[in-house]
Amino acid sequence: MPQKPKLGQNFLVDAQAAHRVVAALGEVAGRTVAEIGPGRGAITGILAQKAGRVIAIELDRALAEKLRGRFEPDRVAVVEQDVLKFDFTAAAEQAGGRLRVVGNLPYYITSPILLKLAASHAALDLAVLMVQREVADRVCAVPGTRDFGLLSATVQLYGPVEPLFTLPPSAFSPAPKVHSTVFRWRFAPRFAQLGVDEAGFLRFLRQAFAQKRKTLANNLRAGGVSPIAAETALALARIEPKTRAEALSLEALAGLWRGLERPD
Repeated sequence: MPQKPKLGQNFLVDAQAAHRVVAALGEVAGRTVAEIGPGRGAITGILAQKAGRVIAIELDRALAEKLRGRFEPDRVAVVEQDVLKFDFTAAAEQAGGRLRVVGNLPYYITSPILLKLAASHAALDLAVLMVQREVADRVCAVPGTRDFGLLSATVQLYGPVEPLFTLPPSAFSPAPKVHSTVFRWRFAPRFAQLGVDEAGFLRFLRQAFAQKRKTLANNLRAGGVSPIAAETALALARIEPKTRAEALSLEALAGLWRGLERPD
């Protein structure tokens, strides 16, 4: 009988797809790659031959033990830990440079992992991630489209994203009920370029996208911004009061934030 997944895991079994994922990382000889959720090691085995060193972050104890038995510790360091608690900054310092990240992310904690990576951006170079297709559509969405929302804006603040390819359920065991998309994320935060404060602007985005069907003005008022302040800032930014946040670029949203933070 096939092994049942624990912790929401669907193991990659398509060897060609595993090679494509690793290729998307670019040249990794001499570099340290952190792999999130290595599972049975389909991607790990390729990385062990190509990368300078691999840090395999696996929460499942049985899987971690099997990985330790399969790989030399000087090539693959297996860390039995929740990735949300993993210290990417310390790992990068030990590696002597920014890490590249790869992972088949469990569906049920995809967003928290993306936010964890965003918070660890200074320690990271780029990531190649496999997620549920609908999530990738949201992550890579552009302003003015149905899928653009808080997750899109937040991820893209930390650097450009690009979808690479989509895999059918048959590429995994057990087969999930959904397709999965692999995307690449290059870490290049835009806060200085946009003239915004990181913590303050992230709070603003949560307000702006709080309720997708509400206008930007209504969401801001619900978040504690006075009607007069919201109306004035929208006018200064040349944004129509009935506009929804999903219709605006990060540049436009940053202009509105600056108007709210530093009203004339």
